Amino acid sequence: METQNSKQIVVVKTEKSMGVTILLTILFGPLGMFYSTVTGAIVMLIINVVVAIITLGFGLLITWPVCIIWAAVATNKYNKNLGA
Repeated sequence: METQNSKQIVVVKTEKSMGVTILLTILFGPLGMFYSTVTGAIVMLIINVVVAIITLGFGLLITWPVCIIWAAVATNKYNKNLGA
């Protein structure tokens, strides 16, 4: 008769704060997005540089809020997946 040793593994991660996400993204734009989403931060960093050069910085009035929304959605998704 074989006995099975069963181990219970518990992975503990903390949720990401929505307030910190929004504050970092408002202050630092795509650099602040690294807290919530690395891929999104890299994509928006490249887009912001291109848009800033083409529009002499005025295009950032459009892309900066997009960064904030993307970071908030990514944090929400991360927190939901963490609970599942």
